[in-house]
Amino acid sequence: QVQLVEPGGGLVQAGGSLRLSCAASGRTFSSYGMAWFRHAPGKEREFVGAMSRSGANTQYKDSVKGRFSMSRDNAKNTVNLQMNSLKYEDTAVYYCAAGRWMGITLATMDENYAYWGQGTQVTVSS
Repeated sequence: QVQLVEPGGGLVQAGGSLRLSCAASGRTFSSYGMAWFRHAPGKEREFVGAMSRSGANTQYKDSVKGRFSMSRDNAKNTVNLQMNSLKYEDTAVYYCAAGRWMGITLATMDENYAYWGQGTQVTVSS
């Protein structure tokens, strides 16, 4: 059993920055790859980024490359998403997820994630 809690979120002006955090408990955090997904009204849930168990490998959605970055601290059982240069189109509910995959290129598939956070709203104003 893994529980994921997502403090953070909020209202940010376009061009601003926001840092999301996800705290894990219940099992060894370092046993799982971690990812962020987002879901906006009227759109399908989409992959944002992922990081391997060791933190050595990452994968990002093309539209957030260079603006978003993930980090993890296995000692603190946390994973973060630093979001810079935010755009109105980034508005969504953001979810962290824990899972396992064979190769970072498979991290975009939501079926590989067994544990999900409750979601946190990110709203970017124009």
